[in-house]
Amino acid sequence: MELSSDFLKHFESLEDPRKKNYNHRHQLLDILVIALLGTVCGAEGWTEIVDFARAKQDWLKTFLLLPYGIPSHDTFGRVFSLLNPETFFACFTHWITSLELPCDHEVIALDGKTLRGSHQRKKGKNPLYMVSAWATSRRLLLGQIKTADKSNEITALPELLKMVNIKGNIVTIDAMGCQQTIAKTVLRGEGDYVFAVKDNQPQLRKDIASIFAKGIGCKFKKMLHRRVRKSNQGHGRVETRTYTLISAREQEEFRSRWPGLQGLGRVDSMRNIDNKIEREVRYYVTSLNYEKVDDFIRAVRGHWSIENNLHWSLDVSFREDFSRVRIGHAAENLGTVRRIALNLLQKEKTRKTGIAAARKRAGWDHEFLMRVFTSNPITQ
Repeated sequence: MELSSDFLKHFESLEDPRKKNYNHRHQLLDILVIALLGTVCGAEGWTEIVDFARAKQDWLKTFLLLPYGIPSHDTFGRVFSLLNPETFFACFTHWITSLELPCDHEVIALDGKTLRGSHQRKKGKNPLYMVSAWATSRRLLLGQIKTADKSNEITALPELLKMVNIKGNIVTIDAMGCQQTIAKTVLRGEGDYVFAVKDNQPQLRKDIASIFAKGIGCKFKKMLHRRVRKSNQGHGRVETRTYTLISAREQEEFRSRWPGLQGLGRVDSMRNIDNKIEREVRYYVTSLNYEKVDDFIRAVRGHWSIENNLHWSLDVSFREDFSRVRIGHAAENLGTVRRIALNLLQKEKTRKTGIAAARKRAGWDHEFLMRVFTSNPITQ
């Protein structure tokens, strides 16, 4: 039984951080593979990874060298605290790129997440804040970058976009990233953008709201626009959303300020939950013209996938916020291991269960675990 050489070859160039200052007996690739296998199978932290490896030692020896048996949890902690996190994640990114996934017309959602357990208050160390690029329909992490805190997300987003192939795709960002410089970066990458506009830019939101108020008042007569209404219900809840996309062609004030601006969007949501009505209005700027209202809807709806499928899986299925791994680069590197594990599980399409159940099955079933590593790239 063998692990996928196509997967592992992307990590063979990773430099062992122990070479200069430590005597070492355990192979770096063995340590990386055990950490990844253990994480896929439900292990949380170095102690559980070692427990997993000891329980599976005979099986692991069929494809790993393990010249001195299973490394200790201190060895795992030391190696991952020293490992260069940028280089480690670059290896992961090269693997994703090598899959040659069909990404035309994909919605790529960008958003940040705090690793809450990574802080060290006594040393004045804030928790890590990671900004991610997420392919919403394929449910794959495409790229990630670390920032000092949430306030630095704006400067991190253009760098993250340079790491990802956005050509022919739609980039969505919440209000924090609704910036002209970021719009320029998307356009240079030959992509489109749909950016939410909220109260952090009160004048912009007010101007867009005023335009839509006039449009509603005249029923959008003589305004190039498209409107689509969608409803769904279940579990005592009825929700209706009205999507309106109008041409920005006549709004020269906006076009001069916003690179590539083609449309202004509005989403009216009405929720009826047990006869209690809730209403919400959201506004957007976009490089999509008004005739592409279906793409606008797909982008608005798809953006929530980064919360529901990436951040939720990391928090609930992988219990990331409960991790107390903090020394050196260990928290960031273990975060990368979780994301590799999540991508591998998402890529395995024969499973009929959620991520948490798939992790259990991987721990019980060697054949399924190997399929997680060797399944073919996702196709639509």
